[in-house]
Amino acid sequence: MSASPWYSSTADAAGVPPEVAERAVQWLLELQAPDAAPATVAAWREWRAEDPRHELAWQRIESVNGRLTHLADPHNAAIARAALAPSHPHSHSHAQATRSTGRRHALKAVVLLAGAGGVAWGARDYVPWRAWTADYRTAVGERRTLVLADGSELILNTDSAVDVRFDDAQRLVRLLAGEILVRTANAWSSTPPFVVETAQGTALALGPRYAVRLEDGETDVSVLTGAVRIQPARSAARARVVSAGHRVRYSASAVMGDVPVDDTAVAWSDGYIVARSMRLADFIGELARYSMDALSCDPDIADLRVSGSFPVADVGRVLDTLSMTLGVRIRTVTRFWGARSLRLVAGPTAPAAAPGGTLPS
Repeated sequence: MSASPWYSSTADAAGVPPEVAERAVQWLLELQAPDAAPATVAAWREWRAEDPRHELAWQRIESVNGRLTHLADPHNAAIARAALAPSHPHSHSHAQATRSTGRRHALKAVVLLAGAGGVAWGARDYVPWRAWTADYRTAVGERRTLVLADGSELILNTDSAVDVRFDDAQRLVRLLAGEILVRTANAWSSTPPFVVETAQGTALALGPRYAVRLEDGETDVSVLTGAVRIQPARSAARARVVSAGHRVRYSASAVMGDVPVDDTAVAWSDGYIVARSMRLADFIGELARYSMDALSCDPDIADLRVSGSFPVADVGRVLDTLSMTLGVRIRTVTRFWGARSLRLVAGPTAPAAAPGGTLPS
């Protein structure tokens, strides 16, 4: 992960790690809160003294502080402070929607104003905290459907974030986190091409339906109908057209693999994971994307097989079904701050392999 441009491009903060840069922004928001406690100020001073890079990061903050003074207003400070607090994934109240919008605006203000002395954001300046300020995002366990300006449909899976740039010259969706399903409108017309961009490159629609997922520093594309042209960011010569029924992964320099894919790959858009003799470890890894609890399984049962259609909206029910059908147990550990870890472990009747169970739809 590269440092944010407004740090890396300035002599007063050259070489500041991105996590330090982000912490400096967090300190700014905390210190501008109207009820900032003396203990917060003391902790901030200790942080600056801990490491020369911390001091360099804060010097960069101070160098643009005159442009940030409007955030000291109590209303803006409260919004900025709220931007650092997690939101509940299942609440959709008007008040929370307003706060969510406020979070994005506050963080965007910090990013843009702090960057005034550096270089502009480039199309591929993807860093994790950009997802916080995305045009659209989903919480863990949430899905969201968007109808775009041209009539195209975008479905965001759990814990996903996108920016959308539509005008006379472009139809661009920037995937910042997670996974999306695209149903394009007018994919072959004279209108600007429909493009999904990630840090690794672009996926240009030559047909109406495909899914794009960020995973382990690479981009995964499943083409369901039509075709998609994959263009790695750093290798124009490696571009490839992928036809319907195929799935590939690509990095910034290469397109890799080519395996069959079908509609079950995007069953999540209807609220399900469809497993066909899937390894238990792989299934738990997929299910964990929809859970606020940490999920795992013991290595000695990792190769048990799971088959069925499982609703992602009820992770507890899925785990209970696995426990009954595979003969495994669920071990729960609750941390002192309330976080839970759920681990599947071998039970008295766990087989060496099992066909798994199917939940009723």
